[in-house]
Amino acid sequence: MARKIGSRYTAHQILGRGSAGTVWLGEGPEGPVAIKLLREDLASDEELVGRFVQERTALLGLEHPNVVSVRDLVVDGNDLALVMDLVRGTDLRTRLDRDRRLAPEAAVAIVADVAEGLAAAHAAGVVHRDVKPENVLLDMQGPLGPGGSHRALLTDFGVAKLIDTPKRTRATKIIGTPDYLAPEIVEGLPPRASVDIYALATVLYELLAGFTPFGGGHPGAVLRRHVTETVAPLPGIPDELWQLIVQCLAKGPASRLRASELAARLREQLPTLAGMPPLDVDEPDTEPAAEGGEPADPASPAPAAPSGRARRGSVPLVPGAKPDSNRDTHTSMRVPAPDELAGGAHGTARVPRAAGAPRPGSARNRAVTRRRRITLGAAAVALVAAVGVGTWAATSGDDAGASPQDTGTSAPSTP
Repeated sequence: MARKIGSRYTAHQILGRGSAGTVWLGEGPEGPVAIKLLREDLASDEELVGRFVQERTALLGLEHPNVVSVRDLVVDGNDLALVMDLVRGTDLRTRLDRDRRLAPEAAVAIVADVAEGLAAAHAAGVVHRDVKPENVLLDMQGPLGPGGSHRALLTDFGVAKLIDTPKRTRATKIIGTPDYLAPEIVEGLPPRASVDIYALATVLYELLAGFTPFGGGHPGAVLRRHVTETVAPLPGIPDELWQLIVQCLAKGPASRLRASELAARLREQLPTLAGMPPLDVDEPDTEPAAEGGEPADPASPAPAAPSGRARRGSVPLVPGAKPDSNRDTHTSMRVPAPDELAGGAHGTARVPRAAGAPRPGSARNRAVTRRRRITLGAAAVALVAAVGVGTWAATSGDDAGASPQDTGTSAPSTP
């Protein structure tokens, strides 16, 4: 059912839903557009509306081939909407859901596109703050790039900042999506351009591996890993590309590359990645708990997918609640206290497993371990038995050929 958005736009059908609002396919004076209609509770917030108007100039001035441009901002009664270019394609999360992981050449080409879009935004003083596959759109109508990749465009600029008002997120709260949050945000520091680089490096890791480096389980565990753990190596990719990922996932913001530097160095990697197949690795355990046993943190159970692997990004923000989608921007996460970020029993890195290897603690792993123990036990018993028989045989042989003097016995006298 069509509805008017302001005096210039008409929304025709819903394209998607997110935590901040609903995206509609719409029509404007210059043709088809995408209209992001924010939630009613956001539209009724006078402080947010004021911030919305203040951000108008910066958002409308952000033009780049790898950025979904904002054409207009509409404030009309209960409607608060961003009018954006319509991209004919899908988002990167949908692509990941279908393929699980991408060939390195395509993954690097997509991330280089996004890095170039971020470079333009950062130069204009705009920090995205919620870089993730859901906010990367793939233009299916344009020409194909390296590795058969589609041109990537970053969308939802300014949305995280708009809804991050003091009324909604106090100093003890953080805004963002757990898997992609930079350590400094977890520690309560203000977001700078470097948080986008950290998030984008996390996306690159996810495109290559099929899972994020620090995700999985309860968000408290995810946040702790960002602060305390180092990223586990991915086997099978060139060392120079791996060093780029490591540098951009550095705990210290100053150690990370700028967006323009990252884009240039990723482009340099493309020739060496041509024809390389997707990596063949399996996701590590979410928590070191046995399948069907007690979770590592009983107060924060992490539901598992039917396949036995934790659903990527599917984490309950409240213990016992149903999992929230990683496609949403969460605004209700508490900043962990220093003692909660100290690591401890679960502070070990989540190391990817070789494809087909059983997960530690899983039923399959326990079965393999049990078989190995039985085999080793049987071998040990056989060895002991063999040694015993050999000793008995040697002793028997010595006894049979020994003289009475050798055996220490007296021979009967001959009559």
